Amino acid sequence: MRMDLGTGWLGDVAEVVTKGTGEVERTADRAQVDVTFEAVGAERSEAVSTLNQRISTVEPLLENFEVRSRQLSVHDNWDNNQRVGSRASQQYVIWVSDLDRLDGLLAELVQAEPSWINGPSWTLVDDTEAIREAQREAVADALRRAEGYATALGRRLGPLLRIGDTEGGHYSPMARSASFEMAGAAGMVDQLNLKAQQITVTATCTAAWSLLD
Repeated sequence: MRMDLGTGWLGDVAEVVTKGTGEVERTADRAQVDVTFEAVGAERSEAVSTLNQRISTVEPLLENFEVRSRQLSVHDNWDNNQRVGSRASQQYVIWVSDLDRLDGLLAELVQAEPSWINGPSWTLVDDTEAIREAQREAVADALRRAEGYATALGRRLGPLLRIGDTEGGHYSPMARSASFEMAGAAGMVDQLNLKAQQITVTATCTAAWSLLD
């Protein structure tokens, strides 16, 4: 049997079930940059050879950064069912934890003339503490709601019976990343204001509390 105001009974024990939400903000301490280099050629082997020459100056730039992935793509180009050469591309996913070096890396990547750059997108190196704080706030929110229902019913709030995560907890950046194709001269990167953004960490829970007379 279920009562109004989010209350009900479990056997002979009356209960109230509430949902709580907790939200905290932290400044991002890691940036992700995606960059793609492309080359074309009459044959696939020629496209790959040209691509290798282009990225030969890029690889040394990345030695002191964490490259999460290198993805090679090679395919033929077609126009009206006619093969018109080949294209090769290599995409990098780069993590930057020393944010003081981010502008310098972006400037050097732009100078290497990639086909496409997206970033930075912002994350936390370790979100454990932020998640725990958001969880504490979610539980406190659920408790406040339960106490309000108990008071409205003229009852006392009893012990916690059960608690669980509610789908939807997450963390996400609050600001857009920059995306650009050959965004001008390398020296202009520091004018784009690519500073570490705030990350919102959210936790939600559902809790059941007993109701006392």
